[in-house]
Amino acid sequence: MRLLVSFFEDLFYRPRWYHWPVALLLLPLATLYAVIMWIRRCVAQPKDFGIPIISIGNLLVGGSGKTPMTITLAKQVEKPAIILRGYGRKSRGLIVVSLWGEILSDVEQSGDEAMLLARALPHATVIVSEDRIEAIYKAKAIGAHSIFLDDGFSKVGIKKFEILLYPQQILNPLPLPSGPFREFPWTKRYADLILREGEDFERIVTCEGCDEPLLLVTAIANPERLEPYLPKGLVKARYILPDHAWFDQKEIEKAMQKVGVQKILTTEKDGVKLEKFGLPMAYLKLELHLRSDILDKIVSLTTTSTTPL
Repeated sequence: MRLLVSFFEDLFYRPRWYHWPVALLLLPLATLYAVIMWIRRCVAQPKDFGIPIISIGNLLVGGSGKTPMTITLAKQVEKPAIILRGYGRKSRGLIVVSLWGEILSDVEQSGDEAMLLARALPHATVIVSEDRIEAIYKAKAIGAHSIFLDDGFSKVGIKKFEILLYPQQILNPLPLPSGPFREFPWTKRYADLILREGEDFERIVTCEGCDEPLLLVTAIANPERLEPYLPKGLVKARYILPDHAWFDQKEIEKAMQKVGVQKILTTEKDGVKLEKFGLPMAYLKLELHLRSDILDKIVSLTTTSTTPL
């Protein structure tokens, strides 16, 4: 399974010549999928919920910085609600993960991203739900002044201000499953604001506690993107699982013993699932630095009575 995931991650983000025959073989299915998504967008009639809704999304599968961008923006506004699906959680339905800073669930109920958001935003409410519309009504009932919709670009039935995060480099422009695009690349024109990494925002990664040999432990999409930020000479091995997967303490301890390390290195998203094991941990901490004029523009949108478009 891991080999299959690794093959498609390479096809999506680091394609070589031997990946393209598979991409071409899957192209009819990819085209059909993208056409369906485009028709869905064209016929949608977005509903206005009478509250400012800011969507942070992307067109590509995998990590693009949506969660840290949501944290950066939501820190600047009063009484925001953060709504997301809660991928990888062991629960279903609507769950209020945190209510104005009070955490009401555990990470198994919330999922890793929602718990990370809840801890990073003590002045906010975080809600997970497969039904985003139900979650919007819940946020309004709780008293939210504005809503940030994490990964909301595909939620075409909701009237919102669309922020689309776009990577520095795209090596495969094809739709799923031939490439990483959730829709045709040109659907980015439906966004109200496109933020390009390296121009409008940049990632700042620091390594906290990286002072001895380490085992990298992570369950994120496209984990190779961590490589430029790893402390040189300290990472002795890698223990990698699929995105949002749950960890097994005994397996990690076995991997640590095999390479002779006493500490693991992980991301903050993974850390909310790993901390219960009590293992010594170092962290790769990610922050996004956003241009101040763009930040001011987005924050101003949260003070209007409805979502401006």
